[in-house]
Amino acid sequence: MAETFLYLTLGTNDLTRAIRFYDAALAPLGLVRRAMMETEAGYGLPEDSRTRLWITQPFDGRPATPGNGSMPALVAASPQAVRDFHAAALAHGGTDEGAPGLRPYGPAFFAAYVRDPDGNKLSAVHEGSG
Repeated sequence: MAETFLYLTLGTNDLTRAIRFYDAALAPLGLVRRAMMETEAGYGLPEDSRTRLWITQPFDGRPATPGNGSMPALVAASPQAVRDFHAAALAHGGTDEGAPGLRPYGPAFFAAYVRDPDGNKLSAVHEGSG
């Protein structure tokens, strides 16, 4: 099956703060920091050959702002991973946008929603049993 996207970027105004948040919040989802540069950090699965999520200071030098209506939904291996993502995000500067729980998007759509310290909205979702 063909891949549906190459990578996704989210802007930050404070890379050090963003790294603390993303290192903690993405760990329960099995994502690790795979790349570090002066203005960006990249995350992906340890076994994937690609870095799929980049947290970056905007290339144009203007302040990063969250996209209204933009939200990456990240795959979680279990409902507990969703809970752990949510807890880690809140403990590392994120804000709650929807506590872990079942949603009406399917019979086993278990999700949580947070905003990172820059205001970007993220979701972790587990679909299925477990």
